Amino acid sequence: MALIGLRDVCIGFGGPLLLDHVNFYIERRERVCLLGRNGTGKSTLMRLLNGEFAPDEGEIVFQQGVRVSFLPQEVPREISGTILEIVASGLGGPETAHNDAGNRLNRVEKTISRMDLDPGERFETLSAGLKRRTMLARGLVSEPDVLLLDEPTNHLDIDAITWMEEFLLRFDGTLLFVTHDREFLKKLATRTVELDRGRLIDWSCDYETFQKRKQAALETEAVHRQRFDEKLAREEAWVRQGVKARRTRNEGRVRELERLREARRARREVIGSVRFKAQDSASSGKLVIEAEGVSFGYSGEKPVIDDFSTVIMRGDKTGIIGPNGSGKTTLLRLLLGDLPPEKGVLRHGVNLETAYFDQLRAQLDESKSVAENVGDGNDIILFNGKPRHIIGYLNDFLFSPERARSPVSTLSGGERNRLLLARMFTKPSNLLVLDEPTNDLDMETLELLEDLLLDYPGTLLLVSHDRAFLNNVVTSTLVFEGEGRVGEYVGGYDDWVRQSGPKEPSRPEKPVKSEKQRPKRESRLTISYKEQRELEQIPGIIELLEAEQNELYRSMSDPAFYRESGAEVATAKARLQAIEEELEEAYQRWEILEMKARDAANAR
Repeated sequence: MALIGLRDVCIGFGGPLLLDHVNFYIERRERVCLLGRNGTGKSTLMRLLNGEFAPDEGEIVFQQGVRVSFLPQEVPREISGTILEIVASGLGGPETAHNDAGNRLNRVEKTISRMDLDPGERFETLSAGLKRRTMLARGLVSEPDVLLLDEPTNHLDIDAITWMEEFLLRFDGTLLFVTHDREFLKKLATRTVELDRGRLIDWSCDYETFQKRKQAALETEAVHRQRFDEKLAREEAWVRQGVKARRTRNEGRVRELERLREARRARREVIGSVRFKAQDSASSGKLVIEAEGVSFGYSGEKPVIDDFSTVIMRGDKTGIIGPNGSGKTTLLRLLLGDLPPEKGVLRHGVNLETAYFDQLRAQLDESKSVAENVGDGNDIILFNGKPRHIIGYLNDFLFSPERARSPVSTLSGGERNRLLLARMFTKPSNLLVLDEPTNDLDMETLELLEDLLLDYPGTLLLVSHDRAFLNNVVTSTLVFEGEGRVGEYVGGYDDWVRQSGPKEPSRPEKPVKSEKQRPKRESRLTISYKEQRELEQIPGIIELLEAEQNELYRSMSDPAFYRESGAEVATAKARLQAIEEELEEAYQRWEILEMKARDAANAR
C-alpha cells in the first residue's frame, strides 16, 4: 500500500488552480524529485502533504501510523537556542517532554552525532550550511517514514551539498524533494514527477530521459493546439455567415462551436521563457585583469587571500569555488579594485565596462516598485541604442504589467534574482561579474542563462555552488584550498575534481552503444511510406499508453486497491512495468524515424 496518496486533489488561492484534480502516490523507500517552474505550486504541494492545510477538493490518504517531516525552503528566522534544543523540539511539544525522557535524550544525541553537529553551539551563530543540517536533524529525530525537502541545497556550498547527498543516499525512508540542482537530482532521484499548469505528471524516469520525453510531449501538444485553433477559426468564420448558422439542421454545429470556445477559454498556456539578452558593448583590451603575488586580510586576522597570482584575458569565463565564508566575494572585490591589496600588484586592462550581480541583492530598493528599480524612475530605457518601454522590457523577464508595478518587498526569491538580472542587463558591459546568480531560479531559466553566458562575447567572473552550471559555462576555476591559498585549474567543476584528486568518487561513464544498437546514418537517408505512417501514429500511441499509465497510478494510489486479490494487484503492477517498457521503445522508435525523416528531407 502507498504511504501517501492524493485522490482528485484541487487547491488554489484566487487565480488558476495550483493543483487541478491531481492524483499521486508515494511508495516506501522511493526518492521522488518534484520539478516545476517557479510559482507553479511545488511548495504548496509539500505543505499539503505536511498537513499544514487541507485541499479545496479531494482527499489525501495516509497509511496508518505514517510519520512525515518537512524541511522548508527558507530557514525560519525566529528560531534560536542551542543545537540540542532545536533538534529536541522535533520530538514534540513540552507536554511530552517528561515521557520516556531517557529514550528521547538518547535519540536526540544519536541524531546530532550522525549529523556531525556540536550540541552546545547556538543556532543563531551557525553558517547557512550548518543551519540547514540542524533543521534536517530536527526533522530526522522523529524517525519519519517520509521526508519532504523543499530546495534543500539553497545557499549551501559544494562541500555541504555533497555531504547532504551522501547522507540522503543512506536514508532508509521515503524522500520527496524539490530542487534546481541538476547534479543533486541526478544523484538522488529514482523517480521524477512534474507540476505543470495544475497537473502532476509522473514521468517515472531519470532526469535525462525526462528532458527528452518532456520536449517530445511539448512538441506534440503544440501540434494538437495548432490543429484545435485552426478548427476553431474555421467554425468562427462559418458562424459569422449569419442566418445559415441558426437553421435547425446546423444547431449541432453551433453547440460544437460553443464547446470549442469553452475549451479554449479553459486552456492554460505553457509558462513563457525568460528572454535573456546582454547589451552590446565595445571590446575591452586583450588583458582584462592581472594579479601578481596579491594578498589581502582583514585587520588582526589571517590573510583571506595569500600570494595569489592570475591572468584573466578577454573572453575568459572563470568560475570561483570555495566553502561559505572562505572569501569568494572578497576575491571578486579585490579583482575589481574595490579593495586594495595589502601586498602584490593588481593591473586592469583598458575599456572595461563592468556589470555586477550581487548575491545579497543589495542593489534592489525594497521600497520601490519592480519597474522603478530597473528604470530608475524612467518609463523608457535604451537597449542597444533603441528605446524600449520598461513594461515591455520586464515582460521579457516574466514580469506582468501588474507585477512590474508591485513593490520589490512582495517578490519571491526567484523573482528577485530575475529582477536583478533584468537590472544588470540594462547596462552595456564587457565584464560580467555574477555572485551566486543561480539561487531560486528554476531549471529552464538556469539553462537559458547558461546559453546567454556561453554566447557572451566578453569576460565572465562567476561564483557558484551549482556544479552543472559551472561545468557548462566556465573555462577555468579558481578554488579556495584553505590558509588563504587559491588554486587555478583548467575547465569546470568536474575538471577540478579530476585534477585535484577529490574525496568524491568519480561517476562511471555511460556504456557506449555497440554499432549494432546504434542506427547507422547511411541507413536513414530514405523513409518509406510505411515508416512515414508509423511516424504520424506514434504520438497518438504514446498518448494512449500514458493515459493508461496515469489511470493505473490513480488506481494504485487508492488504499482500497490493495484490498483486491493478490493476482489482480500483481497483474496491475506487471502491466505498469510493461507500459514503461513500451513507452521507452516508442520514444526510441520516434527518435529514429524523425532522424530518418529529416535526413530524407535534406537529401532531396
